[in-house]
Amino acid sequence: MTLSPDQASRFQRVFTDVVDNMGLALLGKDRVVRLAVTCLLAEGHLLLEDLPGTGKTMLARALANSVEGSHARIQFTPDLLPTDVTGVTVYDQHKGTFDFHEGPIFHDIVLADEINRASPKTQSALLEVMEEGHVTVDGTTHDVPRPFMVIATQNPIEQAGTYQLPEAQLDRFLMKTSVGHPGAEATEQLLMDAGVRDRATLVKPVLSRADVADLAAAAADVHVDRSLIRYVRELAEASREADQVKLGLSARGCLALIRVTKVWAAAAGRTAVVPQDIHDLAHPVLCHRMLLDAHAQYGGVHVDAVIDRLLRDVPPPRDRA
Repeated sequence: MTLSPDQASRFQRVFTDVVDNMGLALLGKDRVVRLAVTCLLAEGHLLLEDLPGTGKTMLARALANSVEGSHARIQFTPDLLPTDVTGVTVYDQHKGTFDFHEGPIFHDIVLADEINRASPKTQSALLEVMEEGHVTVDGTTHDVPRPFMVIATQNPIEQAGTYQLPEAQLDRFLMKTSVGHPGAEATEQLLMDAGVRDRATLVKPVLSRADVADLAAAAADVHVDRSLIRYVRELAEASREADQVKLGLSARGCLALIRVTKVWAAAAGRTAVVPQDIHDLAHPVLCHRMLLDAHAQYGGVHVDAVIDRLLRDVPPPRDRA
């Protein structure tokens, strides 16, 4: 089934309402907010990497507050245990049975704050639930609620006492982006509103859990022409053969790009994906999935420059707008 024009128009209206609602907490960050909402409706997970004090946690809380579901924040620290995330089985002496006590991961939107501060063992506790939608504790599988989204944050400049996320876990995140410092006008507005200690409290729910599921299902019906499928494949193949690249785009990365472009197209009120959608989302989808070789890293080459080169060298289909 293909998304109808009326459905696309409604999708655009609702998407814009959510973005505007989150804009109450994050001034002047329209693109970053749109990426976060896109990630939610594409049923993926988001990694925010930026300098301290730029609003990473605020973005996550604003998105959580926009959805009429449950949300939790996990502050990752070196002493955090996997069971502190997933939950633990406890023996009840009165009943004579083992009862499972759910951890904070059993919420619709989970903020994993400063994820790179936890040990690799604790980080790995997120792998199963991010990929499969359930956790296994003491041999028993427990499903997490739907919708389910992990928003993880990390600071790139604080390296002491941190553990770099492995490529296998980075690939679980649908997109990676940064918030950045606000512009001049937004900064002055923030300073004028200094009396508002927590701007996330200004954000009220505008979507129910059912709405999120309906919008995600609608986005899945957006049409993707075969020529664009071929274009994504060619980008992936070119990334694997590109100079300075050690690890190119995987099949999972190609699927991720298709999924987010469907939401992006519907958010623009369109029933089909166009090449510009792929260009708009190439950086947040590919930047954490492509690994540069040692020579390029030591030479100061940035992965964004390599992605720009790929988009220039691989021509998009000419028969699509």
